[in-house]
Amino acid sequence: MTSNRIPGQRSFVELAWQEKNIRLEYQWVGNASSDYPVVVFLHEGLGSIDMWKDFPQRFCEANGFTGLVFSRYGYGQSTPRPADEHWPVTFMHAQAHEVLPQFLDKLGVSRPWLFGHSDGGSIALLHAAWFSDRLSGIVVAAPHIFVEDLSITSIEQARETYQSTNLRDKLARYHQDVDSAFWGWNNIWLDPAFRAWNIEDCLPQIGCPVLAVQGEQDEYGTLEQVYGIRRKVPQCRLLILPDCGHSPHRDQPERLTREAGAFIREASKAGA
Repeated sequence: MTSNRIPGQRSFVELAWQEKNIRLEYQWVGNASSDYPVVVFLHEGLGSIDMWKDFPQRFCEANGFTGLVFSRYGYGQSTPRPADEHWPVTFMHAQAHEVLPQFLDKLGVSRPWLFGHSDGGSIALLHAAWFSDRLSGIVVAAPHIFVEDLSITSIEQARETYQSTNLRDKLARYHQDVDSAFWGWNNIWLDPAFRAWNIEDCLPQIGCPVLAVQGEQDEYGTLEQVYGIRRKVPQCRLLILPDCGHSPHRDQPERLTREAGAFIREASKAGA
């Protein structure tokens, strides 16, 4: 099945997953007739299509790519998470192994590049560990491969800020059900059982090109996250960005666009 790749058009796709039907919103951006593989953007733990702002569009326009942006289950205008549904420790594994393959098949996307940020980067890594032969490669920005004290401290601070400031109102601009998005993410990351979450053993299975990006001032993880990927995935290239926190696409958009775009173009030509 294929879909009309009209840039800027917002649409929905329906999937059957875990004994329920869910709707995921998606949007095409960039060059609709690019010769490069589609770049699929996977958002962070509080993200959505709209939380990316215009970065996917600008990234794809600058590099001549077709981009596909979507909101995961529980985020944006996609099906909200019921208030009593608590995500398991394996929630990112399920997104990578069960939801993403079905989503790509429904939209007729083959051998894409994945561009994942934070939790989306972890999902990209897991998907590549299982399905490298179905990918052209992955770019992961501020990914998590294990849980650090720094991450937990920042997520605890996010909970306090959500409850005591206008953060909830700000995030509500980007989500149909802001509590679905926030508490789904926050509760599982602060669950004591999640401290043991670790995907390092999966990484050696990745056979496609990998660019791992992280800011030197990332408030949610140390550089050991991307150094750990490099140790496990020999073909991984690192991009460490100064003056950059947890969101390289916001803090260093020009350099990220230039270097990640060049990586995708070079690796795509080499693999053609």
